[in-house]
Amino acid sequence: MTNTQWDLLCSAVGGRGLPQGSPAAAFIIDSPWLPGWAGISILDYFAHDELWFEANRKAVETFPDAIFLPGFWGEYGMCTEPSAFGARCSFSEKDFPFAHPVMTSIEEVDRLPDPDPASDGLLPFVLKRLEWAKPRMEAIGQRIRFSVSRGPLNVASFLLGTTEFLVALRTEPELSHKLLRKVTDFLLRWHSLQRERFPSIDGIMLLDDIVGFLGEEDFLEFGLPYLTELYAPKASVKFFHNDADCLSSAKHYPAAGINLYNPGIQRSIDEILDLSEGRLTVLGSVPPRDVLAALPPEEVAKAVRAQAAARAGRGGLIPSCAGGMPPGVSTENLRAFLDALAPDADSRRKAT
Repeated sequence: MTNTQWDLLCSAVGGRGLPQGSPAAAFIIDSPWLPGWAGISILDYFAHDELWFEANRKAVETFPDAIFLPGFWGEYGMCTEPSAFGARCSFSEKDFPFAHPVMTSIEEVDRLPDPDPASDGLLPFVLKRLEWAKPRMEAIGQRIRFSVSRGPLNVASFLLGTTEFLVALRTEPELSHKLLRKVTDFLLRWHSLQRERFPSIDGIMLLDDIVGFLGEEDFLEFGLPYLTELYAPKASVKFFHNDADCLSSAKHYPAAGINLYNPGIQRSIDEILDLSEGRLTVLGSVPPRDVLAALPPEEVAKAVRAQAAARAGRGGLIPSCAGGMPPGVSTENLRAFLDALAPDADSRRKAT
């Protein structure tokens, strides 16, 4: 993102939200949306540096009034982090990549390696792509702002299998902690390496939907301590994505250091801000699939205006969709979203 966008994002976090009348919105964009929108296959997006870069450049140039997070994301979908542990990764032209489990039971946790993010799995390719892109990004006013990864529970669920991991939390808590300890230590190394390679980084971004499958007691034991470690490094923006339910966890996000949160549609913005005692800024929460992707542009604009009116003068919000940008969002729908936030949107709408 640009320097101006970064400054705006930094000023909005921690419960402040964007200033009244700001035209800005922010969206997580990555491989579920960008390849299809740019007219290329998912596999080409991952396989070709130029196509990956041009898709991201097209997005920032087509929508200069949108903040895209993390911005020019170097990723291989859900395979990125599990690949370092030896996960078999499946890629195809049009489907999202998938990382297969490396364990058949939690008892195998001691067999897991301690990956080196500089050399293991797909992580060196992520770094090389970003190093290649960095001067090209800077030439168009963009900077690398975030160290990024999936969260510890998310990665652990890929290594063991989601159902198996959730069962293990209840039946084998000690071994589950051992797995989460190993994954968290790896993620700490991975974020540290990203900061070392790219000094422009001043944000931490974690994505972990498995948090939303835990009750409060389990979150406090298996989620909060590890997230707190990962958000401990100094950073201006500490951004968390969990678009599963957050009722049991959102109240504890500020204690972990999180100051910007992207939820799903299960809870209202008011409810999340109340749970966090106003210490979070919410990035949301227009329904992504059923509104932003599925409805005509005028209905998207209507939903955006309704959300803005409900939050008028109350703060705590950066307009976005709930969760990341979904597949199928058209240029027209995203433009309608952004135009609905323009300071003169109401007067222009009445004039027509």
